[in-house]
Amino acid sequence: MKKMKRMVSLVVILSMLVLALGGCKSSSDKGSKDGDGKSSSNSEIDKIIKEAESMTLEELAKKAIEESNGKTFYGVGNSSRGKTALPLFIEYLQTIDSSYSMEYEWQQPKNNKIFDQLTSDALKSTGTFAMTLIQDGNQIESKMVQTKTLKTFIPQEWAKANGVKADEYDGFLPLQTLNKVFMFNNTGSATYDNCWDFVAENTHALYMDIDSEIVGKNFLYMLTKDEYAGWLKEAFEALDSTEQAYLTPTISAMESEAKDLGLGENGKYALAWIKLWVENYNAQTDDGPICNTLVSASATDQSGLLVYSKLRSVEESDSVSKKNVTVAAYNDGYKGIGGFGYCHYLFVTDNSPLPWTACAFIAYLTCTEDGFSAWGKDMGGYSSNPEVATAIEATYNHSEGGYVDGQNTFECCNDRGYDWWTTNGKLVLEDPEYCSSVAFTVGSWIELLTKYSAE
Repeated sequence: MKKMKRMVSLVVILSMLVLALGGCKSSSDKGSKDGDGKSSSNSEIDKIIKEAESMTLEELAKKAIEESNGKTFYGVGNSSRGKTALPLFIEYLQTIDSSYSMEYEWQQPKNNKIFDQLTSDALKSTGTFAMTLIQDGNQIESKMVQTKTLKTFIPQEWAKANGVKADEYDGFLPLQTLNKVFMFNNTGSATYDNCWDFVAENTHALYMDIDSEIVGKNFLYMLTKDEYAGWLKEAFEALDSTEQAYLTPTISAMESEAKDLGLGENGKYALAWIKLWVENYNAQTDDGPICNTLVSASATDQSGLLVYSKLRSVEESDSVSKKNVTVAAYNDGYKGIGGFGYCHYLFVTDNSPLPWTACAFIAYLTCTEDGFSAWGKDMGGYSSNPEVATAIEATYNHSEGGYVDGQNTFECCNDRGYDWWTTNGKLVLEDPEYCSSVAFTVGSWIELLTKYSAE
């Protein structure tokens, strides 16, 4: 079996080399450039985006009113809250022109069908969908951006708030970063003070299955990046000798695998953690049920990796309480990765029927507190615009989300914020290009692992 795995790894590497020699382009290869650094073979949507990036939100709003008054706007996204934000956007446009009206429909495809839906719509000369709010940087990169199905628009105010120039910004436009964090039920005696504890012997952390929510695979891909593999090594070295003894055989066995996959010197730690995680996590269908389990008094010592904001919807009772849960990274002395951060990205479709309205809506979502308010009530969801993020925190005070009547009742709900999570909290951040670059190699290796079955 080991020889078979190594042969598969070698075939994967050779295949990637053939593709590279064949001239495959990355998302950063934008073709021939004109004097402004933009592609000289731009589509009509590209031209509109270029002009829109030089305009203020109010200027875009006027163009949107002219374009879409009396029409229907179709959007598609991974978050249903796009539907919540659209009427707020219409109200904003009506402050400029009280006679403005627009109907809207928002679709939220299930089971990863959003990529199929957008790909199908892209075949039309004029599409149905004006824009999209979409997650999973790996598939966005490979299926949507490299195929030029989706186009990035950078609002002027967003660029200014982030200290960049719109026409020089390289990357996707994130609406927000969400985090999935390690939590555990604290009603027993089990301790989780190191990220390796979640893959310790006989530990079966609750996790949304990577074949149900594909973005979960991106977390595993990112662990193989040198920076995060280094974090895993540091966390391993902080363990006691008994804990290390259990893990060392797996880490040693992964050394050759890491070399075959072209990973860095600490790649063996990443592969060992991934192997132990995939072969031991207790697969769940959604983060909601994971949260409901962990807050139960009967879930003694259980753990999981789940979206942080799920805690907000917990209803207190004699048998259920947020007091029963601890966010692992908040423990003093916790070592290693605290969770995974991924983004909801905003794009204009390359055949958008209402491109100016799409750009104005995207600017409204990313540059105003009202626009982001549909997501703002959730802890663990951070606006990519620092000015909007500050305003949202002032309104919702997530840093003291666990306080009730002045008492720190639910410590797990005191969100320490994006800056803390991406430094002290050691949040592993999704990088679409990196995920895409290892999805075939590391991804094929992961497919060979045998998942744990709770039955």
